[in-house]
Amino acid sequence: MHASRRCGVGLNFTVLITGVCGFVGASVARTLLDIEPSLQIKGIDNLARTGSALNWQPLQSRGVRLFHGDLRVASDLAAVGPCDWVIDAAALPSVVAGVDGRNSGRQVVETNLMGTLNLLEHCASHRSGLILLSTSRVYSIAELKRLPLEIDDNAFHLEPNVSIAGASTEGISEAFSTQAPISLYGATKLASETMALEYGLAYRFPVWINRCGVLAGAGQFGRIDQGIFAFWINSHLRRKPLKYIGFGGQGTQVRDCLHPQDLARLLYLQMTEGVRPDRSPVMNVGGGIESAISLRQLTQWCDDRFGPHTIEASDETRPFDLPWIVLDSSRAKDQWDWQPQVSVSQILDEIAAHATANSNWLESST
Repeated sequence: MHASRRCGVGLNFTVLITGVCGFVGASVARTLLDIEPSLQIKGIDNLARTGSALNWQPLQSRGVRLFHGDLRVASDLAAVGPCDWVIDAAALPSVVAGVDGRNSGRQVVETNLMGTLNLLEHCASHRSGLILLSTSRVYSIAELKRLPLEIDDNAFHLEPNVSIAGASTEGISEAFSTQAPISLYGATKLASETMALEYGLAYRFPVWINRCGVLAGAGQFGRIDQGIFAFWINSHLRRKPLKYIGFGGQGTQVRDCLHPQDLARLLYLQMTEGVRPDRSPVMNVGGGIESAISLRQLTQWCDDRFGPHTIEASDETRPFDLPWIVLDSSRAKDQWDWQPQVSVSQILDEIAAHATANSNWLESST
């Protein structure tokens, strides 16, 4: 690959997206083509995720060259051939992966870490740049649970004047602790980050690592452990049982959300603006405090839209549940002049419209 193309001087370059038929991969592919129709996009997916096959034909119709393959199989990846940039959106993306009875711990490691290692070898061979989609779940569970919180307007908030490294009322920054425990999922992503940086230095290809918060929008698969916004809105609309679990059963736990279109805008900048020594390769990419919302507030939004629906309360304590995770993406803003453009209300409206138009979405995507 020519260095000028790899650093994005020309627009006519080839991008490989792994996990391309997942919600994030498919959304990123579509948005990149909206931004720059001349992009040549390849995609690989093993279609193991329920619902992912629904994205195959629409992507193909946009000109995406699709490969049915598994990153754990090096020969599947070799068949894709060279590219200028790789966006790694493939993973078992649940914090309970490996302990939920669906997958073993070995499968989590093989998919999330060994698959990434195969991808890094591919990048090294072809001098391709890599963008790794990581996660907020690399941050320490124990330290996140120690954050001093208060409740206001049916939602947890970080107490003002907090004096914990990497934490402020703007959210969790990249300086926050990544000390274990962080879950098997979080550990594989943190290890992937380290290996990506080392491979990039050793084999001289650019690497960007984006620690994403909750990504949400129309067409998101409705699993509670991954697509909580899609799951909650679809379930509320269908009057399916819903439950506030833990934290007093009040639904005050908070997450921020980001539309994948906003993520894709940043990825495009990372591929086209080139590498500068003053830019850190690791950054948070989330909706931030402006998009933070509690389950209780989400329920109120649904009640206003669809009519009241009773939510059960449970004091059950689960080891991976956290009361408050909001990402501070100031580094991405400072380095790339990037910030989210799609508001939380727009995201919720979009999901609700999709849920109304697709009455069997939960059944077809879970």
